[in-house]
Amino acid sequence: MRKAAFIYEKRLSEHVLREDHPLTPSRLQCTYELLDSYSAFQETSSSLIAPRQAEEEELLSFHTAEYVEAVKSLSRGEKRFNPIKYNFSQYGDNPPYPGMYEASALPVGASLVAAELVNSGEFDVAFSISGGFHHAAPSYASGFCIFNDVVTAIQYLLRQGKRVAYIDIDAHHGDGVGDAFYSTDQVITISLHEGGRYPFPGTGEVSEIGEGVGKGYSINLPLHPYTDDDVYLWTFGEVVPRLVESFKPDIVVSQLGCDTHYLDPLTHLMLTTAGYTQLIKEISKMAPSWLAVGGGGYEMGVVAREWSLAYGVMIDKEWGDEIPQEFQQCYGIKKLRDEAKPNISSLQREQAWRFARKNVEEVKRLIFPIHGL
Repeated sequence: MRKAAFIYEKRLSEHVLREDHPLTPSRLQCTYELLDSYSAFQETSSSLIAPRQAEEEELLSFHTAEYVEAVKSLSRGEKRFNPIKYNFSQYGDNPPYPGMYEASALPVGASLVAAELVNSGEFDVAFSISGGFHHAAPSYASGFCIFNDVVTAIQYLLRQGKRVAYIDIDAHHGDGVGDAFYSTDQVITISLHEGGRYPFPGTGEVSEIGEGVGKGYSINLPLHPYTDDDVYLWTFGEVVPRLVESFKPDIVVSQLGCDTHYLDPLTHLMLTTAGYTQLIKEISKMAPSWLAVGGGGYEMGVVAREWSLAYGVMIDKEWGDEIPQEFQQCYGIKKLRDEAKPNISSLQREQAWRFARKNVEEVKRLIFPIHGL
């Protein structure tokens, strides 16, 4: 039986970026409460573990000293630093807010706790739901992400001598992580994301394959808007398992953003809870040890349901579809799994298939020979 750790406490969800901001940290508390209503943390294979705030030196393992100091200063409301230089703006994606430094360092610490637990062998899998800030760069914020917990956790694992396969199923390209490991063959990064010129961050083309010794270790699979479960799972299955098996990682790190769901307000992918759960099962099969982090997801009910389903996979537990009464009363959500399916036209489905087949063929041409496939 796999032993799993769930890294969470309420202070991870108590800050507010801005009243109208699409990223609502309260979605984390909602997920915790749904899992708790299923008695997930009373299971013998499951442990609820508190996070810690990352130390400044841990943040500096990836971020510049100037940037860390700027985040601290802006967090205190000081005027010492120009926020624009670091991509902060009151009305943009990354608004500075009181307590921002502490609120952003805590998820980094949570993901480091998860990495430490998995690295030690004490747990087979650890889920840091507050993490997944895969866009943050060394010297600026990006896409709601201030500090990059994913890179920091992977760097820790590398220092322990581990080989890491990173799988990112968020609807947005995991550019911050991909860029950080673009020139190394010690990490293989695989990102499936909505493609095209419009979705943020506008990167993640198949042609971005790494450089130097890292050539062939950066894999990007852009997906067409209106990609559904069938197209996504076929794309994933054609590429990801073979590359991960060839790479032979010690640990799989996965970013489990659930903004791929058809109800998500910011994206145009059309996955259901069934497709998402199957993806988690596929990742589970290829992970000798597994560090999972959260990520995007901007419809609170979807986030709570999909991350609860994901944790069920991690502890090999099938939750009942009828959501416990106490959670229904608080949130008005009655079923764990989708009852409806997205409405996709035959033309949209055909376009998604054509785009997927083309990109899979290109990945196999560019990447597979480097790995002897």
